[in-house]
Amino acid sequence: MNPVGYLETGVLYCDDNLHRLAEFPAECIDLIYLDPPFFSNKHYEVIWGDEAEVRSFEDRWEGGIQHYINWMRERVFEMHRVLRPTGSLYLHCDWHANHHLRLMLDDIFGAPHFQNDIAWCYREAINSAKRWNRKHDTILFYTKDAKEWTFNPNAVLQPHAASTVKKYRLTDENGPYRLMGRGITGSPIRSARDVSPEWERTNPELVYRQYLREGTYPVDYWNIDIINQASRERLGYPTQKPEELLERIIVASSNPGDIVLDPFCGCGTTIAVAERLGRQWVGMDISPTAVGLMKRRVERVGSNQVTVYGLPMSEDALRALKPYEFQNWVIQQVSGTHSPRKSGDMGIDGLSFMYHEPIQVKQSERVGRNVVDNFETAIERSGNDVGYIVAFSFTKGAYEEAARAKAAGKGTIVLVKVVDLLEAAEGLTRPTMPLPARRPTPELMRLLSAAEREIADRPLPPARPKTARPSVRQLIESDQTAEPVG
Repeated sequence: MNPVGYLETGVLYCDDNLHRLAEFPAECIDLIYLDPPFFSNKHYEVIWGDEAEVRSFEDRWEGGIQHYINWMRERVFEMHRVLRPTGSLYLHCDWHANHHLRLMLDDIFGAPHFQNDIAWCYREAINSAKRWNRKHDTILFYTKDAKEWTFNPNAVLQPHAASTVKKYRLTDENGPYRLMGRGITGSPIRSARDVSPEWERTNPELVYRQYLREGTYPVDYWNIDIINQASRERLGYPTQKPEELLERIIVASSNPGDIVLDPFCGCGTTIAVAERLGRQWVGMDISPTAVGLMKRRVERVGSNQVTVYGLPMSEDALRALKPYEFQNWVIQQVSGTHSPRKSGDMGIDGLSFMYHEPIQVKQSERVGRNVVDNFETAIERSGNDVGYIVAFSFTKGAYEEAARAKAAGKGTIVLVKVVDLLEAAEGLTRPTMPLPARRPTPELMRLLSAAEREIADRPLPPARPKTARPSVRQLIESDQTAEPVG
């Protein structure tokens, strides 16, 4: 990859951030916040927001801690290169690797460039009877320069404690104040009621007025609640951070118009807050599902010029996706909704947008007759008469079984090749001049009905039966018995 001489903002990259960072010009970013995968060996299975997108992601590091730190080192080296001289980096981590990460950051930035080890304290329903309960994450704050950097303490002042406010009992046109004795101690004059304004005026050498400031400068431990189940911010992403946390960092360490980078953008909290606060931004994530969510989120807060690079748009790129990323791509491509369950879903991975017809996704070649035969039952149980199987290719027997089922009145099973979805999307979006793109078939157009109409012109979908939405814990438990997609 060749480096570029300028930086485009308002951009989401679906790619390995190491490759993209290597293209960036030097010293072009004002603030970097990163919340990389923790070295925790956890496996998450989650429901994402209103779209009920099922996504599986891992932060497993089979090579051990040194493998993880070396993986991070390559990326932090590039982040240091792209930071402006007055820029800052905030790295979010937990107890598993924070000490290893700090040594790595000292090595790249230099120990004098370390500014704070911030403890983000939160309440969470985790209780241990064996040790002190772990109720905080760590945010490591480093600056590119050791002497001068962007920091706006007055923008993040914290409210005074009530006990402090009580000490400032006098008031004038400049606000609340207390009298302080001049001299070595400079202690407050506690019997201020006995000091008349005339006495104060005639004895200026003995006292002075100390005014109550607007707030107190922030400290390196932050009490900010996590995203709970009832939060309006909640999107279902398991490591989603609260906007208040990112707002504090962005306001303190950048100015309006500055460029904020999040190379592990996840569900897009950083870029959404940056957009709201009038900063420019760049987001990166290797997950196509995450990038799709980020785009919709930042558009909801007002951005109408979001550019996305790197989404898989070839069969080879789609074959390389992890199974659930591939499933998400298919369902997103047809504007459908995901099945909220992995196991016991009768072979239904999603439902089409307008008619809520079953979709089964297979990340496979030469899907055969038995898959089609089993899907007939799933369609019948769902109460529909049309369903879709999406795969890279099908056998002759699969097409014969689909034709037999239709002739026998058991419903229409449409076999959709991945290349059909790719070409259909081009047919719907490509300009008709100079050469028209191939128009999708009528059956595929029915599946893509959401894409061919403007949102305002779409008819209301039929009512769906109300079903209980599984909890994250139930999904994690179901993962133990679920079979891979395809």
